[in-house]
Amino acid sequence: MLDISFAGAALAGLLSFFTPCILPMVPFYLCYMAGISMSELQDDGDIAPGAQKRLVISAVMFALGVTTIFMLLGMGATALGQTFAQYKQVLSYVGAAILFVFGLHFLGVIRIGLLYREARLESTAEPTTIFGAYVMGLAFGFGWTPCVGPALASILMIASGMGDIGQGALLLMVYGLSMTAPFIIAALFAKPFLRWMGRNRKYLPYVEKVMGAMLVLFAILIATNGVNLIAQFMIDWFPGLTKVG
Repeated sequence: MLDISFAGAALAGLLSFFTPCILPMVPFYLCYMAGISMSELQDDGDIAPGAQKRLVISAVMFALGVTTIFMLLGMGATALGQTFAQYKQVLSYVGAAILFVFGLHFLGVIRIGLLYREARLESTAEPTTIFGAYVMGLAFGFGWTPCVGPALASILMIASGMGDIGQGALLLMVYGLSMTAPFIIAALFAKPFLRWMGRNRKYLPYVEKVMGAMLVLFAILIATNGVNLIAQFMIDWFPGLTKVG
Protein backbone atom coordinates (compact mmCIF):
# COMPACT_ATOMS: atom_id res chain seq x y z
CA MET A 1 0.00 0.00 0.00
CA LEU A 2 1.25 3.50 -0.82
CA ASP A 3 1.68 5.50 2.38
CA ILE A 4 1.03 9.20 1.96
CA SER A 5 3.90 9.90 4.37
CA PHE A 6 6.37 8.88 1.64
CA ALA A 7 5.08 11.65 -0.61
CA GLY A 8 5.44 14.05 2.32
CA ALA A 9 9.02 12.89 2.88
CA ALA A 10 9.88 13.47 -0.78
CA LEU A 11 8.39 16.97 -0.70
CA ALA A 12 10.13 17.81 2.58
CA GLY A 13 13.47 16.66 1.15
CA LEU A 14 13.06 18.76 -1.97
CA LEU A 15 12.08 21.85 0.01
CA SER A 16 15.04 21.30 2.35
CA PHE A 17 17.45 21.64 -0.57
CA PHE A 18 15.91 24.91 -1.75
CA THR A 19 15.92 26.62 1.64
CA PRO A 20 18.06 29.74 2.27
CA CYS A 21 20.64 27.91 4.40
CA ILE A 22 21.27 25.00 1.99
CA LEU A 23 21.02 26.33 -1.58
CA PRO A 24 23.54 29.20 -1.17
CA MET A 25 26.16 26.68 0.04
CA VAL A 26 25.87 24.53 -3.10
CA PRO A 27 28.36 26.47 -5.30
CA PHE A 28 31.02 26.24 -2.59
CA TYR A 29 30.47 22.49 -2.21
CA LEU A 30 30.70 22.10 -5.99
CA CYS A 31 33.99 24.00 -6.13
CA TYR A 32 35.38 22.09 -3.16
CA MET A 33 34.54 18.67 -4.59
CA ALA A 34 35.62 19.49 -8.16
CA GLY A 35 38.88 21.02 -6.96
CA ILE A 36 38.29 24.29 -8.84
CA SER A 37 37.94 27.93 -7.78
CA MET A 38 34.72 29.92 -7.68
CA SER A 39 35.99 32.11 -10.51
CA GLU A 40 36.46 29.02 -12.70
CA LEU A 41 32.92 27.94 -11.92
CA GLN A 42 31.53 31.39 -12.74
CA ASP A 43 33.43 32.15 -15.96
CA ASP A 44 32.01 31.56 -19.43
CA GLY A 45 34.31 28.68 -20.31
CA ASP A 46 33.54 24.99 -19.87
CA ILE A 47 34.66 23.01 -16.85
CA ALA A 48 37.62 20.78 -17.69
CA PRO A 49 36.44 17.22 -18.50
CA GLY A 50 38.47 15.74 -15.65
CA ALA A 51 37.05 18.21 -13.14
CA GLN A 52 33.50 17.63 -14.43
CA LYS A 53 33.88 13.87 -13.99
CA ARG A 54 35.26 14.30 -10.46
CA LEU A 55 32.45 16.67 -9.64
CA VAL A 56 29.63 14.33 -10.69
CA ILE A 57 31.14 11.24 -9.04
CA SER A 58 31.82 13.18 -5.84
CA ALA A 59 28.26 14.55 -5.82
CA VAL A 60 26.79 11.04 -6.14
CA MET A 61 28.96 9.68 -3.32
CA PHE A 62 28.21 12.74 -1.17
CA ALA A 63 24.47 12.13 -1.67
CA LEU A 64 24.86 8.47 -0.70
CA GLY A 65 26.74 9.48 2.45
CA VAL A 66 24.02 11.91 3.51
CA THR A 67 21.28 9.37 2.77
CA THR A 68 23.10 6.65 4.72
CA ILE A 69 22.97 8.77 7.88
CA PHE A 70 19.31 9.61 7.35
CA MET A 71 18.44 5.91 6.91
CA LEU A 72 20.24 5.02 10.13
CA LEU A 73 18.34 7.78 11.92
CA GLY A 74 15.09 6.42 10.47
CA MET A 75 15.85 2.92 11.74
CA GLY A 76 16.67 4.32 15.17
CA ALA A 77 13.49 6.39 15.29
CA THR A 78 11.36 3.38 14.35
CA ALA A 79 13.04 1.18 16.94
CA LEU A 80 12.51 3.87 19.58
CA GLY A 81 8.87 4.16 18.57
CA GLN A 82 8.40 0.42 19.01
CA THR A 83 9.94 0.59 22.48
CA PHE A 84 7.50 3.27 23.60
CA ALA A 85 4.52 2.02 21.59
CA GLN A 86 2.28 2.09 24.68
CA TYR A 87 2.76 5.87 24.87
CA LYS A 88 2.16 6.39 21.15
CA GLN A 89 -0.84 8.70 21.58
CA VAL A 90 0.88 10.95 24.10
CA LEU A 91 4.09 11.07 22.07
CA SER A 92 2.14 11.95 18.93
CA TYR A 93 0.72 15.01 20.71
CA VAL A 94 4.18 16.02 21.95
CA GLY A 95 5.64 15.55 18.47
CA ALA A 96 2.82 17.53 16.89
CA ALA A 97 3.40 20.40 19.32
CA ILE A 98 7.11 20.49 18.51
CA LEU A 99 6.44 20.50 14.76
CA PHE A 100 3.86 23.25 15.19
CA VAL A 101 6.43 25.44 16.96
CA PHE A 102 9.00 24.70 14.22
CA GLY A 103 6.42 25.70 11.64
CA LEU A 104 5.73 29.01 13.37
CA HIS A 105 9.49 29.62 13.40
CA PHE A 106 9.75 29.26 9.62
CA LEU A 107 6.64 31.36 9.08
CA GLY A 108 8.28 34.16 11.06
CA VAL A 109 5.66 34.20 13.82
CA ILE A 110 8.30 33.33 16.43
CA ARG A 111 12.07 32.95 16.27
CA ILE A 112 13.99 30.14 17.99
CA GLY A 113 17.64 31.01 18.47
CA LEU A 114 18.70 27.39 18.82
CA LEU A 115 17.67 26.70 15.23
CA TYR A 116 20.24 29.20 13.98
CA ARG A 117 23.07 27.13 15.44
CA GLU A 118 24.74 24.35 13.50
CA ALA A 119 26.55 21.30 14.86
CA ARG A 120 28.40 19.08 12.44
CA LEU A 121 31.36 16.77 12.10
CA GLU A 122 34.20 18.11 10.00
CA SER A 123 35.66 15.73 7.45
CA THR A 124 39.38 15.89 6.65
CA ALA A 125 39.09 13.34 3.83
CA GLU A 126 39.85 14.52 0.29
CA PRO A 127 36.42 15.25 -1.28
CA THR A 128 37.57 14.57 -4.85
CA THR A 129 38.06 10.88 -4.05
CA ILE A 130 35.13 8.48 -3.92
CA PHE A 131 35.76 7.63 -0.27
CA GLY A 132 36.38 11.25 0.68
CA ALA A 133 33.13 12.43 -0.89
CA TYR A 134 31.18 9.68 0.87
CA VAL A 135 32.75 10.54 4.24
CA MET A 136 31.97 14.20 3.60
CA GLY A 137 28.33 13.19 3.03
CA LEU A 138 28.34 11.24 6.29
CA ALA A 139 29.66 14.29 8.13
CA PHE A 140 27.06 16.54 6.52
CA GLY A 141 24.33 14.05 7.41
CA PHE A 142 25.18 14.53 11.09
CA GLY A 143 24.83 18.31 10.74
CA TRP A 144 21.75 20.05 12.08
CA THR A 145 21.04 23.22 10.18
CA PRO A 146 18.12 25.60 10.77
CA CYS A 147 16.43 24.33 7.61
CA VAL A 148 17.11 20.59 7.62
CA GLY A 149 16.73 20.00 11.37
CA PRO A 150 13.00 20.69 11.79
CA ALA A 151 12.03 19.07 8.46
CA LEU A 152 14.10 16.00 9.26
CA ALA A 153 12.59 15.89 12.75
CA SER A 154 9.09 15.79 11.27
CA ILE A 155 9.98 12.82 9.06
CA LEU A 156 11.67 11.05 11.98
CA MET A 157 8.51 11.46 14.05
CA ILE A 158 6.50 9.81 11.30
CA ALA A 159 9.11 7.04 11.11
CA SER A 160 8.81 6.47 14.86
CA GLY A 161 5.16 5.51 14.35
CA MET A 162 5.98 2.83 11.79
CA GLY A 163 5.93 -0.74 12.97
CA ASP A 164 8.78 -1.94 10.78
CA ILE A 165 12.39 -0.75 10.95
CA GLY A 166 12.81 -1.35 7.22
CA GLN A 167 9.91 1.00 6.52
CA GLY A 168 11.49 3.64 8.72
CA ALA A 169 14.76 3.33 6.81
CA LEU A 170 12.89 3.50 3.50
CA LEU A 171 11.04 6.65 4.55
CA LEU A 172 14.28 8.41 5.43
CA MET A 173 15.90 7.12 2.24
CA VAL A 174 13.14 8.85 0.27
CA TYR A 175 13.79 12.06 2.22
CA GLY A 176 17.55 11.83 1.75
CA LEU A 177 17.44 11.06 -1.97
CA SER A 178 14.89 13.80 -2.57
CA MET A 179 17.08 16.33 -0.77
CA THR A 180 20.33 15.34 -2.51
CA ALA A 181 19.05 14.61 -6.05
CA PRO A 182 19.04 18.34 -6.93
CA PHE A 183 22.65 18.47 -5.73
CA ILE A 184 23.61 15.80 -8.29
CA ILE A 185 21.71 17.69 -11.00
CA ALA A 186 23.59 20.84 -9.99
CA ALA A 187 26.87 18.93 -10.40
CA LEU A 188 25.85 17.75 -13.88
CA PHE A 189 24.91 21.28 -14.98
CA ALA A 190 27.07 23.36 -12.66
CA LYS A 191 27.38 26.57 -14.71
CA PRO A 192 23.70 26.77 -15.83
CA PHE A 193 22.66 25.96 -12.27
CA LEU A 194 24.78 28.78 -10.89
CA ARG A 195 23.19 31.24 -13.35
CA TRP A 196 19.70 29.97 -12.46
CA MET A 197 20.45 30.35 -8.77
CA GLY A 198 21.60 33.92 -9.26
CA ARG A 199 18.36 34.82 -11.01
CA ASN A 200 16.09 33.15 -8.44
CA ARG A 201 17.87 33.81 -5.15
CA LYS A 202 15.21 36.37 -4.20
CA TYR A 203 12.57 33.65 -4.02
CA LEU A 204 14.36 31.59 -1.34
CA PRO A 205 12.52 33.18 1.62
CA TYR A 206 9.23 32.00 0.12
CA VAL A 207 10.51 28.42 0.19
CA GLU A 208 11.08 28.86 3.92
CA LYS A 209 7.47 29.99 4.31
CA VAL A 210 6.23 26.93 2.42
CA MET A 211 8.34 24.75 4.71
CA GLY A 212 6.76 26.41 7.74
CA ALA A 213 3.23 25.90 6.41
CA MET A 214 4.06 22.27 5.65
CA LEU A 215 5.32 21.66 9.20
CA VAL A 216 2.19 23.22 10.68
CA LEU A 217 0.07 21.00 8.43
CA PHE A 218 2.07 17.92 9.49
CA ALA A 219 1.52 18.87 13.13
CA ILE A 220 -2.24 19.11 12.65
CA LEU A 221 -2.39 15.83 10.73
CA ILE A 222 -0.38 13.99 13.39
CA ALA A 223 -2.41 15.42 16.29
CA THR A 224 -5.76 14.60 14.64
CA ASN A 225 -4.73 11.26 13.11
CA GLY A 226 -5.28 12.97 9.76
CA VAL A 227 -2.45 11.11 8.03
CA ASN A 228 -4.31 7.82 8.36
CA LEU A 229 -7.60 9.44 7.34
CA ILE A 230 -6.07 10.92 4.19
CA ALA A 231 -4.42 7.60 3.35
CA GLN A 232 -7.77 5.82 3.72
CA PHE A 233 -9.44 8.48 1.57
CA MET A 234 -6.85 7.95 -1.17
CA ILE A 235 -7.40 4.19 -1.06
CA ASP A 236 -11.19 4.55 -1.20
CA TRP A 237 -11.06 6.85 -4.21
CA PHE A 238 -8.02 5.33 -5.92
CA PRO A 239 -8.03 1.59 -5.06
CA GLY A 240 -5.20 1.01 -7.51
CA LEU A 241 -2.82 2.58 -4.98
CA THR A 242 -3.08 -0.56 -2.86
CA LYS A 243 -1.03 -2.36 -5.51
CA VAL A 244 1.87 0.09 -5.16
CA GLY A 245 4.65 -0.90 -2.76
